[in-house]
Amino acid sequence: MPDTRRTDLVLLMVALVWGSSYLTAKTAADAAPILVVLFMRYLLSAVASIVLVLATARRRRGRWTPEEVRIGSVLGLTQTAVLVLEMYGVAQTSAANAGLLISLTLVITPLLDRSGGRSRVPPRFFLAAGVCVVAIGLLTSGHGLHAPGIGDGLMLAAAVVRAGHVALVGRLTAGRALRPLQLTTVQTVVGTMLCLAPSAAGGLPILAHATAGTWSQLVYLALFCSVFAFLAQTWAIQRTSASRASLVLGTEPVWAVAVGIVLGGERLTALAALGAGLMVAGTYWGQAIERAHRHSMTESKESSTCPTTVPTSA
Repeated sequence: MPDTRRTDLVLLMVALVWGSSYLTAKTAADAAPILVVLFMRYLLSAVASIVLVLATARRRRGRWTPEEVRIGSVLGLTQTAVLVLEMYGVAQTSAANAGLLISLTLVITPLLDRSGGRSRVPPRFFLAAGVCVVAIGLLTSGHGLHAPGIGDGLMLAAAVVRAGHVALVGRLTAGRALRPLQLTTVQTVVGTMLCLAPSAAGGLPILAHATAGTWSQLVYLALFCSVFAFLAQTWAIQRTSASRASLVLGTEPVWAVAVGIVLGGERLTALAALGAGLMVAGTYWGQAIERAHRHSMTESKESSTCPTTVPTSA
């Protein structure tokens, strides 16, 4: 179907953009202090989001509701924590490793998400998580087995915090009429405010001498990896199933590896390549188990609420 192909293409673009963000962030962090890069990413995203809100909201009272500001502010705190860990992590590891390790979010989130009274995941889900743990060891092994480096550890921490952020989004937005654009705008404004003082102390004036390449990377991170990706994801999910969307978006780590190797000149050892394969397989497997479990729980609830009908004779 043309509509399905178009929706899948949009989701694939989102996965590609997010996958490429790790190399872009790593390169930008080499040219400017990390907190400066993060502040500019938030500032440009906030400006673009505010413009979109002002352009789409006809009435001033309809631009933001108190609930959107309150919940968006809370989510802005956790989102900033995720991006800080990601930025410092990717600066000290490869873009390929960063993209693969952050994909652990797909496995960790169901363990933290209890929204909607969801029961615990089945035991075989932990087998998939175990595959991911083995993959981490292989990914961070380099030319020999050793403990994960600082950058790898920060990316693992980012995956945990990102999973908590996703679970918190589900809990705070469930059953509420909240608009994604307004929530995103509040989050970017909060992130801008949080990063302003540290970035100013860390060398904000450096941007006055930044090259055109550095500025293009900042614009790409802000407008494409943040604003475009979120809005495109929301648009696409409204036109397809969550399962299909998550499957396409799950290609993000594959794109991270591809971009890191092709554009970043990175390379994977045989052990790391095996770890990459296991990480993708483990996250997809865990995602499939969680999705099937959620589907069975939904069917069970529906069957328990349906009245029992007694067949009558003709």
